Amino acid sequence: MAKARDIPGLTGELPFAVAAARTVRVRADELFAHLDGVLDVEDIERVHDARVATRRLRAVLEIYAPCFPAEHFRPVLRDVKALADALGARRDPDVHLDALDGLRAALPEADGPGLELVAARFRAEQAEGNEVLAGALLDVREHHLRERLTLLADVAEGVA
Repeated sequence: MAKARDIPGLTGELPFAVAAARTVRVRADELFAHLDGVLDVEDIERVHDARVATRRLRAVLEIYAPCFPAEHFRPVLRDVKALADALGARRDPDVHLDALDGLRAALPEADGPGLELVAARFRAEQAEGNEVLAGALLDVREHHLRERLTLLADVAEGVA
């Protein structure tokens, strides 16, 4: 799992809104860095890291909610949640397939056909999850989530 980045200059002396702005910027940057290649089913850790990044971003958005105008905040939070759900739809079958690989090594070869049947089901779920995730990534781009997160941070800090 990717380690969370430190928030530069984050101290207890900072005004709450400035801390909000700095934290949201860093967590948003983390999320978008982890979205590169997330549709690659061969590297399941990308999905995991992106999902963790959405959780971190969602948590800071909720903690700092009073710093943001509600009319901008609510739709951004909704979109972050939707992306997290889409990542979850893809992550669950990834985990099952990984566990099956480990089980396959521990079971006799005669169990292979049965395991392959189960694996085929999980690969189909993985493909469906990837379609859901691809749609969510398109929504992220079309609805300018990154720019809206930047705007939230700017407004909190008094820049916008």
